[in-house]
Amino acid sequence: MSFNSIILEERLSQWKLARERLLRRTGSREEIQIPDASDICSVEEIELQQPEPSDESDQDSKIYFVAYVHHILDNESRRFLSRKVSIPPSKIYPYRVSMIFRLVILVFFLRYRVTHPVHNAYGLWLASVFCEVCFSICWILDQLPKWQPVNRQTFPEHLCMRYNQPGKPSGLASVDVFVSTAEPLTESPIVISNTILSILSVDYPAEKVSCYVCDEWADRLTLETLSVTCNFARKWVPFCKKFQIEPPSPERYFSQKVDHLKYNTYPTFSKQRMLMKLFVKFSAWNNRLNGVDNSQDGFFVEVGNYLSQTVVKRQYEDFKVQINGLITKFQDAPSEGWTMKDGSPWPGNDTTNHLGMIQIIMDHSRPHGSDSTALPQLVYVSREKRPGYYHNNKAGAMNALVRVSALLSNGTYILNLDSDHYINNSRTFLEAMCFLMDPSNQKICFVQFPQRFEGVDANDQYGNHNTIFYNINLKGFDGIQGPFYLGTGCFLYRKALCGYDPSFEPKILNTRWLDFRKKSPRDNHGHYFSGTSDESRSSLLIQDISNLEREFPSSFQSMEICFGQSPLLIASSFVDEDIFSSDATVEEILRAAIHVISCDYEEKTAWGREVGWIYGSQTGDILTGLKMHARGWRSVYCMPVCAVFRLSAPMNLSDRLNQVLFWATGSIEILFSRHCPIWYGYGGGLKLLERVAYINAVIYPIFSVPLLIYCALPAICLLSWKFIITPITVEACVWVMLVVLSIFANGFLEIRWSGVSLQEWWRNKQFWVIAGVSPHFFAIFQGLFKVMLRSNTKSSTLTRTCDEDSAIEFYKFEWTSLLILPTTLILINLWAVVAMIFSVVVNGYGSFSPLFAQLVFSSSVIVHLQPFLKGFLVRKHNIPAVIILWSLLLAAMFSLLWVRFDPFITRFKGPDVEACGHEC
Repeated sequence: MSFNSIILEERLSQWKLARERLLRRTGSREEIQIPDASDICSVEEIELQQPEPSDESDQDSKIYFVAYVHHILDNESRRFLSRKVSIPPSKIYPYRVSMIFRLVILVFFLRYRVTHPVHNAYGLWLASVFCEVCFSICWILDQLPKWQPVNRQTFPEHLCMRYNQPGKPSGLASVDVFVSTAEPLTESPIVISNTILSILSVDYPAEKVSCYVCDEWADRLTLETLSVTCNFARKWVPFCKKFQIEPPSPERYFSQKVDHLKYNTYPTFSKQRMLMKLFVKFSAWNNRLNGVDNSQDGFFVEVGNYLSQTVVKRQYEDFKVQINGLITKFQDAPSEGWTMKDGSPWPGNDTTNHLGMIQIIMDHSRPHGSDSTALPQLVYVSREKRPGYYHNNKAGAMNALVRVSALLSNGTYILNLDSDHYINNSRTFLEAMCFLMDPSNQKICFVQFPQRFEGVDANDQYGNHNTIFYNINLKGFDGIQGPFYLGTGCFLYRKALCGYDPSFEPKILNTRWLDFRKKSPRDNHGHYFSGTSDESRSSLLIQDISNLEREFPSSFQSMEICFGQSPLLIASSFVDEDIFSSDATVEEILRAAIHVISCDYEEKTAWGREVGWIYGSQTGDILTGLKMHARGWRSVYCMPVCAVFRLSAPMNLSDRLNQVLFWATGSIEILFSRHCPIWYGYGGGLKLLERVAYINAVIYPIFSVPLLIYCALPAICLLSWKFIITPITVEACVWVMLVVLSIFANGFLEIRWSGVSLQEWWRNKQFWVIAGVSPHFFAIFQGLFKVMLRSNTKSSTLTRTCDEDSAIEFYKFEWTSLLILPTTLILINLWAVVAMIFSVVVNGYGSFSPLFAQLVFSSSVIVHLQPFLKGFLVRKHNIPAVIILWSLLLAAMFSLLWVRFDPFITRFKGPDVEACGHEC
């Protein structure tokens, strides 16, 4: 491992210091043997290395030295793997004071608004007060979980010193990685390949990592892509581990414009990299000259053998050519369907009606240990699909992988990633294990990492980075009970995911079936082990299962109701890793694995209800995290300095709005379900502020209604010559100024402790308004329809271009109904501002004073919707005409309802005829 040098240096320095102290203390001049780096294994070996004492003084020196070594190793075992770093009081206390100050100001401001109605515009006043009360509730729900934010610091070197000592079998926990693929050809296979290669290249023992790729479309292209990727991995992975390549994604590594020699300390790296560049140039020139791929030519084979694994860049280019060839080959399926190598039809020719498929593309074939040529396991999985069955989309696919992986590798922890979500930091697994393997953190169910995006414009016009959520909100949740499960970039504890509470007892089962399990001792990881050897453990386990079925038939039936009718799957829940299946043949395991991914396996079981990913919402990740937190588990938010994961951001505003619509619709589904955090989980382990955070996560689309009304009010006020506040008074000005001051003070202090930039904070505010008046509003109706009609509304798929060299047009508009409402708001507010200015010119500048506040009010709406306005100005020829027509139509209808037919004519009212009579 890469941390071995750090470990050995620290140990050697401590032992040398111990020797010097002992020599000063005893006065002995006999040299005390210091073990070499390769010999530091155990205290017994250190004792054997010491010379036989010649006298009593040397005997005391040896005793003192061995005792001191025991003390050092004991300290190593006690070193903390992670720690919680609180925000400095000089930053967090002023922030809390600003929260209280703003809350008090809001109370008094709302009191003033309620007690001072506008009689000539009672409807506008009532609507504005309603909106302001809703905004206050929204702010309170968002602010309360931020009361005690924390930071985390990890120490991977301490983890390796404790569980991954040189020369010994690794004691690190095993990890199963789940990768879910997108629809074929909507995402380039090279993206999937880079994600897989980054997983296989992590700085972690290869025998402890297994990667499972779930192909929901049973596409032949995906399987062939994985096979080609596996061949290239045999060259790329050793290159990464030899030179500690960061990031381990080849596309990202070769495309970054950095000086790779600046901090590299390997003496051969510069020479081999130069040879690799020369080889790349020569091979590219030769290929262009001949017009063919000469990678199999004898000269290239000879040069490739000479340069070995360091000519990876050229090999990666050949690898990309192979992938492009596969795309061309499988782009158009033949009428009779695809066939396999043996001539039989490909089972996935009908994507909606096919058998389950499992193929172990790459097994743990290399010797275990520090061998850099060892590769993790790679498995292709496509679950069975049949007409008439609802397969629960991504959540169902993840549950299928949970069951398959339990039979094949049974990793203690699970990492799930999207197909475009590659690992950017090879030490990711070590960062997560610092929390999950810490004996002091027995109740951690998952470790969530932030999502960092690439392909975003420098100004981040549409808030793709979502910095406020990842750098502020999640840190606040971590100070309570932990962050939400975000659906990707998360390490989950398998036992917590499978319905266990922190005491390792399933809440939904009769606890008698755990009696024999509790007899086994428990180690510091929180896992159960037997005192027997690995060879006899599996046979005893199967025997216990058989005895359990005969002795406790009702309890065993409860286990089958929970996990399904698979004895091997039930056996896997008793132990960690794959020791339960060491006596089973590969055919038996694969037969059981095919059985657990059948389309009817989950019927009459707890899968999707209490076990695994929870069904009931298209954003089932929130439900899954809520279930685990309600059982008493807690989660951890880890945000290293170097981004751990990276993924592609939406290409334009239309894709971004569709993405937000997908999330908001899932929140509405949860809000009107039995799992709504307002009434779910009482009497469990869910803390109050954590419940508030979950309530805010599912109720936020509802606040789009008052936001939409409030954004239309400025135009209504300007066009109707009315205002939502009583005639301007000193008291009204004071309260408005205090509210504005509290908003900016709270925002400034939030920026101060979190470290986010002012631009990121402002982009977040802008996109909150954009999302509120568009996707959040539509999500209310779409979510309600899905709840009432139980329809499977298909959400828009975010398609990304396969041409990675083309520039991204960030202001490109594509047709979507989500663009109509924001465009309409911009038009009516611009219309109102122009009408107000024209009226001031006609009626004289004396009428400007009462309209100034309304002008500021309307201008603030336009400023918040600035990305739309900028899109109009920058890409005006790319705006679909249907958006302009619909927006103009709505704006005209709005104006006819609120504006008199002579708004720009000077209004003059004569004397009252009834008052003056016929003398008028």
